[in-house]
Amino acid sequence: MDAGGGSRDDLNWLLMRGYQLHCKDFSSKRAEAWAATVQEWLPDPHHPDRQFGWVIPQDTADYVRPVKRMAIRWRKRNGQLWHHLLISTLEPREVMQLLGRPINHIYEPELVALAYAQLYDQRAGAIEIEFKEDKQGVGLTKRRKKRAPAQQMIVLLNSLAHNVLVWARRWMSKEQPKLKRYGIMRLVRDVFGVSGFLETTEDGRIKRLILNESSQIARSLHLAFQALLSLQEITVELGST
Repeated sequence: MDAGGGSRDDLNWLLMRGYQLHCKDFSSKRAEAWAATVQEWLPDPHHPDRQFGWVIPQDTADYVRPVKRMAIRWRKRNGQLWHHLLISTLEPREVMQLLGRPINHIYEPELVALAYAQLYDQRAGAIEIEFKEDKQGVGLTKRRKKRAPAQQMIVLLNSLAHNVLVWARRWMSKEQPKLKRYGIMRLVRDVFGVSGFLETTEDGRIKRLILNESSQIARSLHLAFQALLSLQEITVELGST
């Protein structure tokens, strides 16, 4: 499960319930402190200004289950050095399988470290902008609860919404490759904000989705929506709405 980002209590709550996590720590100050323990920084070939490295030690007892920690740093346009702390319960073999990489890459330390960073990147673009996208696209900052269990539920629902959007983008991009470049906010605002109406059966099951034919994005994504909903036997058509 990709928790997006959360406090130590939030992550321990998930770990106690058996979830697999691959996320970043909520605290930038803690990330900076852990980054100071990295002995070897590795360059990211896909992001020239970014580096990553394993923190030391890895076996601290601040989480209820063993986790791996990787510090990631990059320079912002103003020259300031910024840090994130990646936290994962996944083993290298699992990361390679999720990325579709050869299993023998687990014997190459640099490829393993790069794979952990890239797996997080696949959520919605570069690691340093994803939490911001969740705030804007899913409206995370607009929802606050006074009680801790209620706030934890908000975090979980946000993670669910984020993952559903990323999965949908992956499925739909097979028909419309340009969707790979869309972030969370654009998916919510443009792709899933297309006007239209639903046709249902007598028992309330959706059987047809009519998209507004005057919408340019609806016309360009018609086949992608059809591919997304075909397994549910839902027909997608263009029409006047």
